[in-house]
Amino acid sequence: MILSTFLSAIADILHMVIQIYVWIIIISAIISWVRPDPYNPVVQLLYRLTEPIYAWIRKFVPTVFGGIDLAPIFVLLALQFFDRFFISLILQYAHSI
Repeated sequence: MILSTFLSAIADILHMVIQIYVWIIIISAIISWVRPDPYNPVVQLLYRLTEPIYAWIRKFVPTVFGGIDLAPIFVLLALQFFDRFFISLILQYAHSI
C-alpha cells in the first residue's frame, strides 16, 4: 500500500514536471519568433532551460529545415512519448501492487 502510493506520487510529480517543461518549450518557441532582447532575464532563463536539450538533439539529428529549427518539435514528441508510455507503466504497476 505504501509503495503503491509512493509510486503514484512519483508518477504524478513526473507528469507535472513534463507538462511544465512542455509549456516552457512552447513559450520559448513563440518568443523566438519575435526576436526578443537577449539580455532580458526571462529570455535568458528560457534559453538556459531549453538550449541544452536542443543541442543534444542536434548532435544526432539535423533539425534545421528551410531555416526553421524543428528541435522543439522533436523534444515535445519525446516528452509526450515518455509521459504516455513510462508514466503510464509506473501508474499501472502502482495500481497492480
